Amino acid sequence: MSLLGIDIGGTKAAFAVMSNEGKILHKDTLLLEKRKGKKVGAMITGRITALIEKLRNSESQIESIGISVPGIYHVKAGTVWAPNIQGWEDYPLLHEVKAAVGELPVVIDSDRACCILGEKWLGNARGCRDAVFLSVGTGIGAGILVNDKILRGSHDVAGAVGWMALDRPFLEKFRKYGCFEYHASGEGIARLARDYLNEHKEYKGELRRKPLSGITSHDVFSAYEESDHAAIYVIQTCIDFWGMAVANIVSMFNPEKIILGGGIFGPAQKLINSICEEAAKWGQPVSMKLVNIEASALSGDAGVYGSGYLALKNLEGSAD
Repeated sequence: MSLLGIDIGGTKAAFAVMSNEGKILHKDTLLLEKRKGKKVGAMITGRITALIEKLRNSESQIESIGISVPGIYHVKAGTVWAPNIQGWEDYPLLHEVKAAVGELPVVIDSDRACCILGEKWLGNARGCRDAVFLSVGTGIGAGILVNDKILRGSHDVAGAVGWMALDRPFLEKFRKYGCFEYHASGEGIARLARDYLNEHKEYKGELRRKPLSGITSHDVFSAYEESDHAAIYVIQTCIDFWGMAVANIVSMFNPEKIILGGGIFGPAQKLINSICEEAAKWGQPVSMKLVNIEASALSGDAGVYGSGYLALKNLEGSAD
C-alpha cells in the first residue's frame, strides 16, 4: 500500500507515489503549459485516476492522497485561491478530486504548510515543535509550525509573508506582490535587475548582454558569480530583505529553526551566513542566539514530501 503526494505549482505539478516511511517509489511531473481553470483541474484528476488504476492490484496500491496547492486552501469550503493559476480564485479542487477517486481519503493544504510538514517528517525540522519554512521561489511564503501544529490564521491566510512590509514608503507596485516578494522572490530578483539596467544606462556588464525582458534570477546569480557589479547590487539588496524577514520571523515566533527553501535556495544557499549576519542586526537578541537557520534538506521536494505526510496523517486520522 502507498501514499500519493501531489505538489501543484504555478507552472507544473509533481506526482509522487511513496511508502508510509516516505520512500519515493515513482515520481513524474506534468507541465501546466497554458492550461487554466478547469483544464488544470482535469489534468490533475486525470493523472490521479491513471495512477490509481495503474497500481490498483499491486503492492503499491494507493490508499491515501495529499495535495499541496500554490496559494490559499480554504479548509471548510475545500476551495483553492492560487494567483498563478488563472481561474483558480475560488476553485473547488477537493470536490473535483473526491468525485474522481470515490472513497479514497483526500486532504489538501497550502504549499507553505506542506513544505514545513515535509521538513518535519523527513528533513531539517525533525523533532521540532516550533519551526518556520521560508519558501522563496516565484513568490514568497512561510509555513509556520507552532506547538507542533500548522498556524493557519482565522481565514487560512497565515504565512503570506510576501506582503511583509520591509521598506517605505508604500508604492503602488507593491500592491500585487507585497513589498518583500516584489524585491526578493525569484521574480523579484529579475525585476530588480531590470530596474537597475533601466536606471543605469552606462552599465555595460554581463546582464546588459541579455534581452531586458528575458532576464531571470538564474542570469543574475550567474553574473553574481562573475562579480558583476549590477548583480552584486541586486543580490545584496535581496540579502538585506531576506535578513530583515528572518529577523521579523524570529522576533515574532521564537522558532527553534528557520528553514530556507524554494527554488532560490538553490543558488542562494551559499548566502545563508550573510543572511544570518543581516538578521542578527534586526532580530530580538535572545531569540536570535537560540534559533538555527538552515537550508532545506529536501531541496525542491519539500512540498511533495509534505503532501505525502498529509496523506499519511489523514489516513491515521490525525491530519495537522
